[in-house]
Amino acid sequence: MLHVCHITTVHQPFDTRIFHKECKTLAKAGYDVTLIVPSYDDDKMTIDTDIIDGVKIVSLPKPKNRFFRMFCLTKKAYKIALKEKADIYHFHDPEFLAWAVKLRKETNAKIIYDIHENIPGQILTKSWIPRILRKPIAVIFNIYEKKISKQLDFIITVSPKVKKDFQRIVINKVEVVTNYPILEYFQQTKKNLQKKTYNRRKKRKMKLIYAGGLTRIRGIKEIIKSLEFIKDDVKLVLLGKFQEEGLREELKKLPEWKKVEFKGWLSQKEAYQEMGSSNIGLVCFLPKPNHINAVPNKIFEYMATGLPVIASNFPLWKEIIEGNKCGLTVNPKKPEEIAKAIEYLIAYPAETKEMGENGRKAVFEKYNWENESKKLLKIYEKLFKKEN
Repeated sequence: MLHVCHITTVHQPFDTRIFHKECKTLAKAGYDVTLIVPSYDDDKMTIDTDIIDGVKIVSLPKPKNRFFRMFCLTKKAYKIALKEKADIYHFHDPEFLAWAVKLRKETNAKIIYDIHENIPGQILTKSWIPRILRKPIAVIFNIYEKKISKQLDFIITVSPKVKKDFQRIVINKVEVVTNYPILEYFQQTKKNLQKKTYNRRKKRKMKLIYAGGLTRIRGIKEIIKSLEFIKDDVKLVLLGKFQEEGLREELKKLPEWKKVEFKGWLSQKEAYQEMGSSNIGLVCFLPKPNHINAVPNKIFEYMATGLPVIASNFPLWKEIIEGNKCGLTVNPKKPEEIAKAIEYLIAYPAETKEMGENGRKAVFEKYNWENESKKLLKIYEKLFKKEN
């Protein structure tokens, strides 16, 4: 049995992509899977081991701060990874790049770099980096990342744009494995579809929902301000965490906040239940490089729960939303335009219901992890043929 070791110093132990999708898929396929990940117990500073759903989880100390994570936790992860003596190491964070090269030199293992974001583009939006330094840091990191990647065995990305960027550097060693939803999580939402109503005559308040990180660049302020222009009785439910200091206090001062219900972070099951009982899903990210060139998984989760989607009018997003006739796209910078899209969906209930059904059908037929998981397994088979 081949031993696979996934490594992250940034993500949570039960991260959807890393644990629920990739690690569990590999375990079900017969691989011996270990996940090295920061502890999920705030008070735990020792290294413990658990086996959950066939995946051995080795807990790192919980990061005290960004510096500790980037320079101390990566070293600890490297030392533990060496002891695992795995056949394949699959890491998920750019801060581990140098250690990945060292790991490759110290072992005969194959090394996979899983790129979740366009990192140089992400650097340009980091509020903790002084604005004047963002561009030079992004340029330097881009050169560094490409140079290191040449020494690795395979690159996995979630975006065709990132694949194109790396294809020139690592020919035939890069593939897109998209972060589509796991279908089994949405089987129960079918019951909620029968209960949904968009009929204005029933005087029922329309429930809008936004789920995800609550930041300025994700357009949360524009979404809330759009409520000012909506004549119908609506409520906006916010799921997630505020990731910028002072943003929640700033938004609470808006007169439209009275139409907002902030529920904070919910478990995956609870979040899907909220989506299932909602009427319209919103994802109006502002036009930043990482947003334009990648599609957030939240769009597909809305679709899977039968929600018509109102999304930013980026070409890649329009192709999915309008191509599958499952929602509307808008200029995310204009609250009035967001409001018009919401009012349209409320005004035409039959068309809106059909959009929700179209989106769910599209996810169950093509935009799902069950299809993407086959690509992941093919990559592993290509790198290291499984023993009979």
